[in-house]
Amino acid sequence: MSSSAPKGILVESVRDGSPSAQAGVLRGDRLLRVNGQRVEDLIDYMFNLEGPVAEMEVERGGKRDILEVELSHGEDAGLDLEHFKVRTCRNKCKFCFVSQLPKGLRRPLYIKDEDYRMSFLYGNFVTLAGLADRDRKRILRQHLSPLYVSVHSTDTKIRNELLGNPKAPDVMNELRNFAAHGIRFHAQIVLCPGYNDGQALKRTIRDLYTLHPSVMSVAVVPLGLTDHSRTGLRPVLKADAIKALDIVDAFARRSMRKHGEAFVYSADELYLKARRAFPVLSHYGDLPQYENGVGMVPLFRYEAKKITPHGTKLKHLTFTGTSFYPSLKRFTGKLKRGGMKIEAVPVTNDFFGSSVTVAGLLTGRDVARQLAPHSRGRDVLLVPDVVLREGHGVFLDDMDVEVLGRELGIRVKVIESCPEGLLEAME
Repeated sequence: MSSSAPKGILVESVRDGSPSAQAGVLRGDRLLRVNGQRVEDLIDYMFNLEGPVAEMEVERGGKRDILEVELSHGEDAGLDLEHFKVRTCRNKCKFCFVSQLPKGLRRPLYIKDEDYRMSFLYGNFVTLAGLADRDRKRILRQHLSPLYVSVHSTDTKIRNELLGNPKAPDVMNELRNFAAHGIRFHAQIVLCPGYNDGQALKRTIRDLYTLHPSVMSVAVVPLGLTDHSRTGLRPVLKADAIKALDIVDAFARRSMRKHGEAFVYSADELYLKARRAFPVLSHYGDLPQYENGVGMVPLFRYEAKKITPHGTKLKHLTFTGTSFYPSLKRFTGKLKRGGMKIEAVPVTNDFFGSSVTVAGLLTGRDVARQLAPHSRGRDVLLVPDVVLREGHGVFLDDMDVEVLGRELGIRVKVIESCPEGLLEAME
């Protein structure tokens, strides 16, 4: 933080009846210290907030005051604080999805974060290529663990070429140093055919395995290429997916025998591309890389089996991306056989290109155009929450769900993207 920047963190809101509200903390206060320690971001606040009484030094109207916030064990203090400015990525990764976006989308979509704080708080993957010494010291001092690290390759030459950063440090040295101090990681390998596949993939998994259990899990995910890509990379094809699965599965079997956990996992998309059956759900343990697209389909199918359908009066319509459609179709088929009236439609991603098949990257315009022939005679459109910006009800192209409903002439209901969410919405 520069010397000219205001110190502390702005209090954006105080929840009614919360311990902070009872102590007198107000919206617009600037939180300077917690229990005598300076706070410059949300992590400092979390790290220093200890009960049963937390002393909060606030600045209000140019005056400072210390307020005592009484906290029961594990109780939330009730403050919503301004978010820190996210550190952006200086790498020029060959496969970077953000760099493949067309112009005209909302500005936040073009932000490439490379912030270890976002990794610790939200599970964002970072390369660790831009860490300063003060960052390393802070990670160790506050024990910010686990972190989520984009490794891609433990061969520095290959990794730096993929990162577009010839000065990126040896990632294994970074991981070893942190592991020696008790920091743990979840790692990912974005599979780029011709670069980090084959023997390079085997070496990377093997190297990361030497740091187990500090490296808690590894996910191998295929790169995503839009029609706007100018990288020269080629997509992961069926043959590439099969080879990658063979490598990953071999390591996973050995790890399962030795440790009772797979350690390394393949993204669902690789199984779909290879047209290979998924492992049983227990293979994924506690789903450590679920948000990275690992185990989503097996979990959905497992939960779908437990659903008991029953008749409904309203006629429903829903949709998903082309890769997940077969699983959704199978489930809605079960519902229809049980007397429920629902149609599922696969939406092709015309905006980014047909090779982008996940639901989370669909735009409102593509959805509106492709659902139009199916909406007539339907009462309710069920929109999976995964396609919307969290908490805002808008698609990637800023189309609002209510606008979508008006264009299609149908009532819209946003649902949780799971079998139970679909069933509850229809009930």
